[in-house]
Amino acid sequence: MKRIVVVGGSIAALTAAQSLRAEGFDGPVTVLSEEPHEPYSRVPLSKGVLAGREPAASALLPAPGEDIEFRTGARAVRLDVRGRAVTLADGTQVPYDGLVIATGARARRLGGDRDLVVRTLDDASGLAVRLAGARSAIVLGGGFLGMEVASTCRSLGLEVTVVDLVPPLLRLLGPWLADLAVAAARDHGIRVRIAPDGVSVVDGHRARCGESVLEADVIVCAVGDVPNTDWLRDSGLSLDARGGLVADACCRVAPGVVAAGDVVSREGRRTPHWTNAVEQGRAAAASLLHGTSAGPYRPDPYFWTEQSGLDIKISGELPLTGTPDVLAGSVGDRSALLRWRHDGGTATAVAVNHRLPVVKLKRLGAGTPATHARR
Repeated sequence: MKRIVVVGGSIAALTAAQSLRAEGFDGPVTVLSEEPHEPYSRVPLSKGVLAGREPAASALLPAPGEDIEFRTGARAVRLDVRGRAVTLADGTQVPYDGLVIATGARARRLGGDRDLVVRTLDDASGLAVRLAGARSAIVLGGGFLGMEVASTCRSLGLEVTVVDLVPPLLRLLGPWLADLAVAAARDHGIRVRIAPDGVSVVDGHRARCGESVLEADVIVCAVGDVPNTDWLRDSGLSLDARGGLVADACCRVAPGVVAAGDVVSREGRRTPHWTNAVEQGRAAAASLLHGTSAGPYRPDPYFWTEQSGLDIKISGELPLTGTPDVLAGSVGDRSALLRWRHDGGTATAVAVNHRLPVVKLKRLGAGTPATHARR
């Protein structure tokens, strides 16, 4: 394999490129990123950057290295699998011997291009300016991102309402942990509106919920994402019903082509989280270079969120049912180490405002006895 091309500029793409070097590949590596920026982390976008407490530059990741070519403003529009070439928006064709697809996902929108979203660095920077002059905000969507954006808006002194089809975080976390997070949000002054019949964006200041119209200075759309696979429609690669790129257990999608990150669908589902993107980037690089001898990708179900005074770290499968065991701390004080046991001997461990090394939390999530985590 002489030349490897990585399409995408996310953490999955960057990790894959750097992992190729770590695995011993010494040929040319080119990363094609649609955005105009050097690689950056999305984690602070809904928090410090959005609040205006941190400059946009604070989200930038370390440079990929002088031996990796990182092209900005290089949007892929077509893939020729047989000819082994990626076509860019300006008509340039970039040949490859090995390809990593890590084009991620884009924000799902309810009101078209007029929606304010928090997906890219430019999104967060632009919205931060809007929030600085606002008094109220409506956040559409009660997932991790929506609740983090709502928390940030509230910290800026805005009146905030979160609107979703079901109670916030319920589908992600399950009822017990979602109730804990929503109670904290309400204590911070965030209002919650359930709209089982759906919500639509009327304009930049109004959203319709059934027969009611809600108004605010700013409306932020945080209703999920859509995998960036439009450029693959004519490639012959397999896409699932929701547009995710279907990959096997070793992150392979075709001979000489692997995939990683938010764009990937495995066993009918995508897992758009930071840890997944990093681990898949590593696994995809190893698979591309070493084939099946590299071994399959092993999911690492680790998630975290910061919102409304809660720092929640989770190791294990979601959503959760039933009541957890309290291993340390106090639920009433919203500072506790929790564990849910599952059939088959596995478990999910959750730290809520509880300091614990991640490696110990993951041991608990794998079912290791609680005494191991207290050392």
